[in-house]
Order: sequence, then C-alpha cells, then structure tokens
Amino acid sequence: MYQYHCLNPIANVGLDQFSDNYVSTEKMEDADAVLVRSAAMHELEFGENLKAIARAGAGVNNIPLDRCAEEGIVVFNTPGANANGVKELVLAGLFLAARDVVGGIDWVKANIAKTAEKAKKAFAGTELADKKLGVIGLGAIGILVANTAGHLGMEIYGYDPYLSVDNAWKLSRHVHHAKTVEELYRECDYITIHVPALESTKGMINAETIGMMKDGVVILNFARDILVNTDAIVDALNSGKVAKYVTDFAIPGIVDVKNTIVIPHLGASTEESEDNCAKMAVVELMEFMENGNIRNSVNYPNCDMGPRGDKIRATILHRNIPNMIGQFTTILAEAGINIQDMTNKSRNEYACSILDLGDNIPDDVVENLRKIDGVLRVRVIA
Repeated sequence: MYQYHCLNPIANVGLDQFSDNYVSTEKMEDADAVLVRSAAMHELEFGENLKAIARAGAGVNNIPLDRCAEEGIVVFNTPGANANGVKELVLAGLFLAARDVVGGIDWVKANIAKTAEKAKKAFAGTELADKKLGVIGLGAIGILVANTAGHLGMEIYGYDPYLSVDNAWKLSRHVHHAKTVEELYRECDYITIHVPALESTKGMINAETIGMMKDGVVILNFARDILVNTDAIVDALNSGKVAKYVTDFAIPGIVDVKNTIVIPHLGASTEESEDNCAKMAVVELMEFMENGNIRNSVNYPNCDMGPRGDKIRATILHRNIPNMIGQFTTILAEAGINIQDMTNKSRNEYACSILDLGDNIPDDVVENLRKIDGVLRVRVIA
C-alpha cells in the first residue's frame, strides 16, 4: 500500500487513476509520493518515506531538485501535457499585439459607446499574414505554435540547437530552420520564446540581443520571466525599439510600462491542461512506485525496464561514479542472488540502476548495498 499527499488541488480525473494500492494522506511526512502544482517546497521537510514528487506541470522552480536528488527522491514533471493550452494563449498574444484590441476595449469602457466608432483609427493594427514569426525552442509548445501560426499565413523561423528527431518529424516542412538565433533576431517581426529556465538561458533576451532585432519587433514570453532582462525590455519599449512585449508573468517593473500586455500566468490555466497534467503525473508516479521505472524525471535519468510482472526488482539511485555496477553485482553474487536482467542510466552527477533478480533480497544484503559509498537509495519491489 502506497500513500500519496497533494500539496495543491489536483484534478480528480488524475487522482481517479490511482489503483486500490494507493491511499491519500493529509500528513506529508507519511507520504511515499507527493503531487504538487505551484506550492513552494524549498523550505519543507521531507519524510523518510518520500520516494517521488510529481509536478503537475512543466516548471519545477518551486521544487529543490538538488536536495531531492541527494535524498534519493525522484522528481517528475509533465512535459507536453499543457502544450495546447499554452499554444492557444500564445496565439491570443499574437493577435492582441498585432491589433490594439485591449486599448480599444479600455477606451469603449471609458467613453460613450456611440462615439466609439469615430475613435477606432487610434487602435488600428496590422494583420499577421505574411509577417515573420521567430520561434525559439521547438519542444512540445514551440512546435504547436510554429505549425499553427504557419496556418495563419505567417512565415515561420524556428531555432533549436537541441531539436530531437521525434520533434523534427512533427514540425511543418514550411518552417524555416534558422541556423543561428541571430538569424532569427534579424529577420523576424515577432519573436516568441519557448525554452526552459537554465543558467544558459537566463536573460537571453537582453540589450545586446534586442539590438540585433528589427525596429518595432514584438516579443512574446510565455515560458519563464527570467528569460527576459527586465531593464533591457523596459528601455527597449520606452525607446520604441520593441513595439510590444506580451508576457504571462506579472513581475514588478513590467506591469505599468507602456506597450506591455501582461497576463497573470494563464498559460496552462484550462480545464483540459489541468486534467492532462494530473493524469500524466499520476501515471508517472504509479510507474515508478510499482515498476521502478523513471519517465520524465528532471533530476534523475530516465530509466525503464518495462513491466515488472512477478519479478523481484531492485532499484538503486546513486552517484554517477566508477565501479558502482561492479560493487552491486559483487554483493549480490556473494549472497547467491542471480541477476536476470539489468539496466543502468546516468544523467550528470546521478544515475539509476534497475535489476531484475531471481530471488528476494535479504535485509542484510539490502543494507550492504545501502552502505556503498555513493548509493543514495535502495528500494526492493516485490
């Protein structure tokens, strides 16, 4: 029996997927698994039973990933589950930037409706057809934005140095593959960002990169606030270099700046996105708890041995250092335990080994595995 705890409300359509082997607990310290959306976890204490955290969404800046890795807690997210919801809001952002719809609505509210028609020239905009849209990052969301905007008649430039083979197959053949991000900056009328928040991407839109762009460019940021340098975008808006900045992040210093359209982080705020994220998060947790498989982890490597069936399976989370596999196999061999199948995957500093065994493991053998320098957690699933 496994216990799970929800730090935020999680859609019932997801929780209903849990089998009878799972029960909800109000006490996080008793939980084997935690489901979370936006709750801040950096200051929380984790119980000894906690084995996994699933974020029902993509961003994981509210979770202490390094601490979790050191404590042998696997953190999952749900990439792509909310992609359509974000894509649709990005498209809304394109329309709102091209046509001053927001300004027109505000004017009508403040004035007598019968005079509104006379003032409409003040809110005239442009059409999106034949304009160039640059999409930085061709993951689940970026691909949907690129393909759909292409159907609107826009000319699409895509840039992603890490484009996967699977995503390349999904990308419309009409998307121009920019060889450098600078090419995209120079050519595009609209630029939308869809990359993760990393040290390498923090402040990627700054005074220098904005200087490469066309005068009157429109920038859309529905990914993460820290990707755009606040001082640089404010200066560019005030000077007119950037015509509009559309963002889903209401941060200080941006909200009241002229020619900004600030949305209160509504990208994934649809019933469908929340349902999809909840379902995906629950499936990831069940797969890990019952089979030891890791899919869509953000702090450990993906590692998958398929269904466990009736086999005894040992999962070992450990540091990515030499001779770990040798030590595992030696201890098991000395105990007379046969390894029927195994896999090992690594990701930066951390690794996961999954072993299917012919016999159950006595407690003293499990303890010997735990004592190996570099082992972070050992779990036997039977």
